[in-house]
Amino acid sequence: MAARPIWKGQLRLSLVSIPVEMYAATKTGARISFRQIHGPSGKPVKYEKTVPGVGPVDAGDIMKGFEYEKDQFLLIDPDSVEEIKLETKKTLELVQFVDACEISPLYFNKPYYLVPADDLAEDAYRVVRDALRETRMVGLGQVTMRGKEYLAAVKPCGDGLLLETLHYADEIRDADPLFKDIEDDTSDGDLLEVAKSLITRKTAAFKAEAFKDNYTLALRDLIDRKTKSKSTRRVSTDDSSEDSGGTGANVIDLMAALKQSLAKAEGAKPASKSESKTESKAKTQTRKAPASRKAPAKKKSA
Repeated sequence: MAARPIWKGQLRLSLVSIPVEMYAATKTGARISFRQIHGPSGKPVKYEKTVPGVGPVDAGDIMKGFEYEKDQFLLIDPDSVEEIKLETKKTLELVQFVDACEISPLYFNKPYYLVPADDLAEDAYRVVRDALRETRMVGLGQVTMRGKEYLAAVKPCGDGLLLETLHYADEIRDADPLFKDIEDDTSDGDLLEVAKSLITRKTAAFKAEAFKDNYTLALRDLIDRKTKSKSTRRVSTDDSSEDSGGTGANVIDLMAALKQSLAKAEGAKPASKSESKTESKAKTQTRKAPASRKAPAKKKSA
């Protein structure tokens, strides 16, 4: 299946605009994921939005709450938030350039590939790529996606360009309070030389493929063995056949369920003894009543 761009627009450098497309640079399917299955029934576990003492609630009744003080929330209608969302701008303008080593790794968030949208855009695209490569600079700008504005850095990557979203300054936690208790004494000279020798001995070019996710490999091996084993329990799930009322494996608020059950029990009137005897006698007679049958047809005489 061909990759689909998550953003289309213009990469602008001064008066030059280059049609580009943005693609995610990382894959989410590389890691193994599980679904929670209810062991006794073999059905998938569902999750409902519930309120203590109320139970399951409708999505239309949910509002956004901003905690302005401890346990104090300001209620905001979701439509009000939607109204202020930025329209997806179709232009990423490079407004500043910085040295590639000047941005701390703390700021980098998520990588994307920027590619020319068509053959006509390739010439200008290559010019920007080569200019950034030769000057060893990174272009900075802001891009709007899904109603939010992101700070972005654009730099050469192989034959193309890589865009990395950056955290804003107020999103980075100050490290000084965490490091303040670490003494700033000079390290022992002999120990320092040994450490530097170890670093020199293990210095090599970075190759990501040299590192393996051992947990995922072990997990895949476990799944393979379980798949081949006939003793592994298997279940077949069909969401469409599940109770539409939200019972069974759905996680609901226990207190709400108990209160609802109590209310139903109190609302039901107990039948009187005479009514119970009458109902019992009627049911007995109904069960004993023989089913009507047709009389067998008489044989015609010869």
